[in-house]
Amino acid sequence: MSLQNNDNEKKRSYSQVVHLTNKVFDSPSFFRLWIAQVVSATGDWLGLLAISILAIRVGSGNEGAALSLVLGARIAPGFFFGPLAGVFVDRWDRKKVMIFCDIGRAMVMVVLPFVNNLVGLFIASLILEALTMLWSPAKEASVPNLVSEKFLTSANSLSLVAAYGTFPLGAGLMALFGRLSTALFDSSWADNIRLDDMGLAFYANAVSFLVTALLISTLDLPKNKKAEKKDSRGVKKYLADPINDLKHGWQFAFINPVVRTVNAGLATAMLGAGMVIPLGVIYADELLGAGKSGFGVLLTSLGFGVGTGVILVFFLRKNIDKEKTFTRVLFGAGISLFATVSTGQIHFAMTMLFIGGICLGVIYVVGFTLLHENVEDKMRGRIFATFYLLVRACVLLALVIGPLIEDGLDRLSSVLWDRNVEILGLEIALPGVRISLWLAALIVLSAGVLSKVSLRAGETKILPEIAEE
Repeated sequence: MSLQNNDNEKKRSYSQVVHLTNKVFDSPSFFRLWIAQVVSATGDWLGLLAISILAIRVGSGNEGAALSLVLGARIAPGFFFGPLAGVFVDRWDRKKVMIFCDIGRAMVMVVLPFVNNLVGLFIASLILEALTMLWSPAKEASVPNLVSEKFLTSANSLSLVAAYGTFPLGAGLMALFGRLSTALFDSSWADNIRLDDMGLAFYANAVSFLVTALLISTLDLPKNKKAEKKDSRGVKKYLADPINDLKHGWQFAFINPVVRTVNAGLATAMLGAGMVIPLGVIYADELLGAGKSGFGVLLTSLGFGVGTGVILVFFLRKNIDKEKTFTRVLFGAGISLFATVSTGQIHFAMTMLFIGGICLGVIYVVGFTLLHENVEDKMRGRIFATFYLLVRACVLLALVIGPLIEDGLDRLSSVLWDRNVEILGLEIALPGVRISLWLAALIVLSAGVLSKVSLRAGETKILPEIAEE
């Protein structure tokens, strides 16, 4: 009798877990995809930290140049391969694409512990990024096939948590492997198979990719009709189709008002917000007097704000007008950045950045949801590949031009008003970094204006139909 009671209790517990999982994640399939994202993102952060440290070690004497070269290899493929990656994702079986990419990335990670020069590290980084450029659009295009439409906002909130909330896990594992390598593997055989801190990190990342591939293999995703039809068509015509697919994808991205608004708004916002990364340290040191470590405090406030924004969207998803919210939070992000730069008090700056982080969290979740809701399955790969390409290009541009603008404006400010002006008896410091970040805030505000104009243009214009593929 007691055995039967135990069985009944286990069944009730299992049913409660299943019910809770379905309530939070909408479907068991999306729950498995989310777990795969958590595992994969943790491995990604761990791998990125390990590759960065390895680049510094390999490039001894030219650490900065070595790190820039390797990180550049993680960015460059997006500009050349990004658009085509979207075409391939829309033409191939997406589940197979993700599994292939995970296995390929695992193989690269297994080889990386034995790489001891910058050329090999550069090539490995290129391959990793090319595979990621296939994996990410395939994953995003698959989400609407695993959850109901009303759950898309929640799904994107959870995905953002998986992508960026796992950074502390990756950093913690990196520190743990550093201790393990000295405590457990101080022997010649361990050296032969590279069981140092870098080797352990790369091997763990390889395992994370294999686990992700296993989880994705269990998903029930619809078959790609184009992949099924390719055998019945001429090879010449099939090979020519990617050009048409690419053209249709870009055409749709700039004709559909919602897709155009999200792409243009987020890309422009990232151009402004991205300038904070190279200039934030100077701002914290010169204007806040918090030293270079003060930038870490500001980033922490921003991070907590992003997390709060994601949580707010998750709980308020039923009452959100997504298109209006997207435009309004862009204005909010610009205003908070402008207020942050205008102050000389670190506590006020932290508060403003926290508010700005809330806006950024909302922007990302709502933007992804709008793309999921307004793009048909057959074109999602190309649209998300275009989205990643635009955002990546604008962030890279911000990283490059931000310091150049700051240097030029600082020289100009020194010549014109000795980096200080007096207004109504109040002295205001105007170094180049403050003027540059004010400009960045105006760029983010312009993203809000651009989004509003784009949506209004879409409401008053009849859109031409895209030809059936």
